[in-house]
Amino acid sequence: MNLVTPCSSKQTLYPSLPLRILPRRYYSAAPETASTTASSSDPPAPEPTEEADPIKKELEAKNREIIDLKDRYLRSVADFRNLQDRTKRDVQSARDFAITKFASDLIESVDNLDRALTTVPSSKLAPQNSDPDSPAQDNEYNKDLANLYDGLKMTETILMGTLKKHGLERFDPSEGEGQMFNPNRHEATFQTKVEGKENGQVFMTQQKGFILNGRVIRAAKVGVVKNS
Repeated sequence: MNLVTPCSSKQTLYPSLPLRILPRRYYSAAPETASTTASSSDPPAPEPTEEADPIKKELEAKNREIIDLKDRYLRSVADFRNLQDRTKRDVQSARDFAITKFASDLIESVDNLDRALTTVPSSKLAPQNSDPDSPAQDNEYNKDLANLYDGLKMTETILMGTLKKHGLERFDPSEGEGQMFNPNRHEATFQTKVEGKENGQVFMTQQKGFILNGRVIRAAKVGVVKNS
């Protein structure tokens, strides 16, 4: 008895087709994820080495050195500018007060010229009568003395103008209504009661003061009011 298989029947029906056996494939029910695939494909991260620490320390040391050098540079620039300012002030001060000793010695001559002008009474400087040829003219008038006084006054004016150009000035605290006593500019020689004046006000000048470029080289000797 002969058994006929399905394959043999097919071969019988289609004798020109070769017999081919297909391989079997098996699939998993769980889906594959991208993270699993990526993690499996990426290489492992390198472990930190000991060589990174010295480089980091060296970088920090360089940063500290840069900060220190910058601070030194700024301090040096500030010191240099301060030195320049001090030098300018010293040079200017030397120029302004280079003639201090000369001015102090010249003050005595100016005082003597001022005393010579103040000792001449006003009655001898101008005639009382308007007609100078009149016999009734005041005998106290002296024409030569008046001319000498005018010459000295002109000399004093020119001298004080020249001294002022070089920074030397004379001041009189009692001029006008009188200044208030200032210990930085005045030297009080006496105090007395004066009607119509305030306490501490200068009413009399015994010796005029002098200033050289804003600095007092001789204080004025004055009398001060003290009503109480």
